[in-house]
Amino acid sequence: MTEAVALRPATADDAKALAALVNAAFRVERAPAMLGGMDSQRRRFMNATAGLALAALARPAQGQAKKGAPPGPRPRPEEIEHEEEISAPEDLMREHGVLNRILLIYEEGLRRLRAGGAVDAEVFHKPATLVRGFVEDYHEHLEETFIFPRFKSGPLAELAVVLKKQHDAGRRVTDVVLQQAVAGTFSRPEARQEVIRACEAFIRMYRPHEAREDTVLFPALYRVVGAREVKELGDHFEAEERRRFGAGGFEKAVEEVAGIEKQLGIADLDAFTPR
Repeated sequence: MTEAVALRPATADDAKALAALVNAAFRVERAPAMLGGMDSQRRRFMNATAGLALAALARPAQGQAKKGAPPGPRPRPEEIEHEEEISAPEDLMREHGVLNRILLIYEEGLRRLRAGGAVDAEVFHKPATLVRGFVEDYHEHLEETFIFPRFKSGPLAELAVVLKKQHDAGRRVTDVVLQQAVAGTFSRPEARQEVIRACEAFIRMYRPHEAREDTVLFPALYRVVGAREVKELGDHFEAEERRRFGAGGFEKAVEEVAGIEKQLGIADLDAFTPR
């Protein structure tokens, strides 16, 4: 059984080549027969011209798989990750997702303390360590170095100043949690009260803080620097993440948060659905 040939769409180059062949054939057809046997030569030339034209249009497109052929190998996960392109605002916003889940962990720890339950210091110290390493030293460092300076002037200049001020305040609050939520200290009532006040202040500040960045500052970045520079910033953020944390730094932070949530029994999202 003869295999059907898949026709690819004719390109502009195909059209030019075909026109040249037809014009040449037309000139030969009109030329006077100067030697015997020229009619048969003309017929052979015309047949060859038609064959070449059909062959040019009928050859399979480069890289096109034959009908019925098995699909090529699937890309490896690391190749897919490498090809993934994330803009600078999207990168920062998804890191805000990590921060939001940390706020939820703080809230659960506070709820248990107020209820008089047994709460280990690690409930606060672990997320505070992640805040220091991933949120403050990495995420906020990117914002302060590459985002806020773009808004030194203009209608959002004051907002950028307040956001930087809140970063500084957040670091002071995290210092308190890291110092007081440790074994041997956290058992003291005054240490627990300091942790409670610190976490409450952290949650109260960062909910509107990140919401203002996500809905006001980050969308305005495209108007201030343009899409090309936004893309370049995204590439730089990805390189910095790899330099600090190795491959999959964001994914590692998500896994760490998920582990703490599971420890506290708040990993089931459906448990937060009103009944």
